[in-house]
Amino acid sequence: MPVPCMAFPCIARPAQYKGKEAVFRGTLAEMDRHNIVLGFLSGAPADVDLWVKAAPGRFLPATGIFEEVLSGNALRNLQDLRREYSSRRFKGMGEIGTQYRSIAPNDQRLEPYFALAEELDLPTLIHTLGVGAPVPTFRSALGRPLLLEDVIVRHPRLRLYFENAGYPFTEDAIALMTQYPQVHADLSTITWLIPKTAFDRHVRGLMEAGLGRQLMFGSDQMEWPETIGFGIERIESAAYLTAEQKRDIFYNNAARFLKLDANAKLPQ
Repeated sequence: MPVPCMAFPCIARPAQYKGKEAVFRGTLAEMDRHNIVLGFLSGAPADVDLWVKAAPGRFLPATGIFEEVLSGNALRNLQDLRREYSSRRFKGMGEIGTQYRSIAPNDQRLEPYFALAEELDLPTLIHTLGVGAPVPTFRSALGRPLLLEDVIVRHPRLRLYFENAGYPFTEDAIALMTQYPQVHADLSTITWLIPKTAFDRHVRGLMEAGLGRQLMFGSDQMEWPETIGFGIERIESAAYLTAEQKRDIFYNNAARFLKLDANAKLPQ
């Protein structure tokens, strides 16, 4: 296991990369090693700019939405955001991480962001997970995927995917993605953060419900590029997945969802 790990107590390996430059170089090395053609990149805008400039064509740049709905941060002002998207500085929205601030995904304060993302046809990522970092304002119950139903009903053309496939709320995820097949999910942190038995139980349930074409690989690596390889191995070792299903998760579903061309380049 990399760091951190769940459930506690658990034994974690030390991080292999330390410092922003090492994390960036390590990420590119892992992407090359595992033939990853494109990463959805979210974070501080200045950091996103640096990565995109240093590695053209390797990332789809997105802007995170965290404190803004509470603080009114000027960079996330809707007019500012619209200008950033018009200039093509950003091409995706999210991670929307407001669960860490006790804000439900169907909270009206998020409505302008979803409306803008639908209008501009932006791939949009939102954090949904019943377990998270030990932040006092994190609320597990707000990670239930069915809380997104109101969002989808209001914005049926929104290109939305939710993080961690809604773990551990398997039934919620099945209900949402079955009823609204335009909604996708990534496997993200749960490929390396939780025990393999828990991961397999969750993903097997989604697959048995016929949702294999709505699941996408993701690492949510944060400061740990080595988790990319751990996540890939967890999917590769899943005996209940066929080779075709693994290919869908690793590439086909994301290529379709992100509207990539045949050469896996960013949409223009």
